[in-house]
Amino acid sequence: MRPMPHRPPSLSRRKLLTATAVASLSPLAAWAQGAAWPQRPLRLIVPFSAGGAADTSARALAQKAGEFLGQPVTIENRTGGNAVVAANATLSSPKDGYTFLWDAANQLTNPVLLKDLAFDYRSAFVPITMGVRAPQALVVRQDFPARNLAEFLAYVRSKPDTVSVGTPPAGAMGHLAVALLSQRAGVRLVHTPYRGGAEAARDVMGGQIDAALITTATARGTLDSGRTRILAVTSAQRVAAFADIPTIAESGLPGYDMDDWFALFAAAGTPQAPMQRLQAAFAQAAKDPGVAERLTAAGFVPVANGTEEFQGWLAKQRPLLQKLIQDAHITL
Repeated sequence: MRPMPHRPPSLSRRKLLTATAVASLSPLAAWAQGAAWPQRPLRLIVPFSAGGAADTSARALAQKAGEFLGQPVTIENRTGGNAVVAANATLSSPKDGYTFLWDAANQLTNPVLLKDLAFDYRSAFVPITMGVRAPQALVVRQDFPARNLAEFLAYVRSKPDTVSVGTPPAGAMGHLAVALLSQRAGVRLVHTPYRGGAEAARDVMGGQIDAALITTATARGTLDSGRTRILAVTSAQRVAAFADIPTIAESGLPGYDMDDWFALFAAAGTPQAPMQRLQAAFAQAAKDPGVAERLTAAGFVPVANGTEEFQGWLAKQRPLLQKLIQDAHITL
């Protein structure tokens, strides 16, 4: 019997085989098989000032992610309006997969703090990935009369409503950390909001304010100047880059845990494929030894988690922060 001639697989079978092959690739390699994206540089809008923790973490991850994508990711600092200026800039840009937002907890807190928002954060933005956690530090000017958290709180109790603490900006995680500290310790501090951590750091070094509650990444620069001291960090565990600095929890307020964080968002309506590929690029960047070492040394904790995990975490975090704002009567 003559052997049956070889026939090419049917169209549906070819599609199935192609899909199976692509599915077996890594996320970055799989997307490389699809439409050519990106074809030009990407914009990453940062609501906070250059030199602060948000800016530093964004640049570290974006530079390496751009190398993986084959196009640079340019950072655009758009401060003001409690991060609303940057949010509006993102929403007013074309939804073509070339503009993204590097945002923080104001995605959760601004709906409570701002009553005249022209958009709803939950429907206007799509969470992509948390890039880093940013433990915070209570920093005091070098000549402040307290060497640890217990002495700091005792001094504040003796002089209520006189000790100033700067945070970036009003209503963000630094402000909430100060509010929680005041609640738990029963003290009255004078909150001083700034547009970014770099400005708060500058003024505590210059003695214009007594203290600042800023990320450990920003606090490192103040320590290097020799004009500040760190009394405690806000995270549940000690920070590797500041292993000799105790946590607030172990300094008399057990259970205290108020990390800041920075994350990647897109405007709703952005194509799904660019968002997925960008998440994969940031995840790969966070695992790069050079990037991870740079972030860890600065006091960050690299995360770059999956989109579903990040979205689930936001859903749990939102009511907790909003309750703290209401209980502490925080307003702008």
